[in-house]
Amino acid sequence: MNVTHLECALCGLRHEANVLQNLCITCGKPLLVRYDLDKAAETLTRGSMATRESSLWRYREVLPVVDEANIVSLGEGWTPLFKTDRLAATLAVDLDLYIKDEGQNPTQSFKARGMTAAISMAKELGVKKLAVPSAGNAAGAMAAYAAMAGMEANIFMPADTPRANIVECEQTGANVTLVDGLITDCGAIVAKRKEAEGWFDVSTLKEPYRVEGKKTMGYELAEQFAWTLPDLIMYPTGGGTGLIGMWKAFDEMQQIGWIGSKRPRMVSVQSETCARSCEHSTPANVSQTNSKMLRPSPPAFVFQRRSAISSSSTPSEHRVEPLFLLPTPSLWQP
Repeated sequence: MNVTHLECALCGLRHEANVLQNLCITCGKPLLVRYDLDKAAETLTRGSMATRESSLWRYREVLPVVDEANIVSLGEGWTPLFKTDRLAATLAVDLDLYIKDEGQNPTQSFKARGMTAAISMAKELGVKKLAVPSAGNAAGAMAAYAAMAGMEANIFMPADTPRANIVECEQTGANVTLVDGLITDCGAIVAKRKEAEGWFDVSTLKEPYRVEGKKTMGYELAEQFAWTLPDLIMYPTGGGTGLIGMWKAFDEMQQIGWIGSKRPRMVSVQSETCARSCEHSTPANVSQTNSKMLRPSPPAFVFQRRSAISSSSTPSEHRVEPLFLLPTPSLWQP
């Protein structure tokens, strides 16, 4: 609605926003959407939030779709916060602990946020066929939103992807190919075939708009905490699009005048075998994790995750904690 251009996250090169784009044409790094935030602030006010829809599209002035008829939505976003006193009591520190339950999104994960934005923009720009490599949740979201938009969905998944995720994609009409390899091998197939097949690649951080959907987690946190950001955010990280998006949202909200300069400390939570957000990490066998959904994107795009983490921490805190599993749900229900 108020988009001015796309900008390379690394070299800053300006790209046109009204045509299909994947990566920077100069350095091959991800593109970010830039807005006229002064114009957005004319109607996007704190007071206006009370009467807006309970979905992420309540922040439409800082989302990329121009024609609202092109929005492909299943009611995603505006997920609840649960104060988890019993879980907090098991920890060694005294704190107010909340969990934002992204499982209440339409496809049961926060991936719905990214796909509603990406596929809405694909519709606006005339895309008919989509492709994505995925270990599960992104594929399910892409299949559902592509089906709603009437687009062809082509999904490439590692052969060891949980069966439930495969069935979810097949039942929503996607063309599913299982690959004897890792998610990087799936991505290589998409990259090799997309031009000949006429697919638009919606891989993690290989198009500009999934970040825009994911960033709304940051807007929602600010609104739900009465415009005061939490001290620390622990984010389970695979590709890291949500972490990057939230950091972008905080900067946008400051420019709009919703929040000040204080930022949360961002902690990227990954499996020890897949800790690519960590400065000292080395390439690993990314299949060696119990959580298939946390298998990361290629290391070429890690610099954005590290930037958000390092901007929110002191040098001694530049680390990635091992994957942790929450205790039984009875501990975190309010």
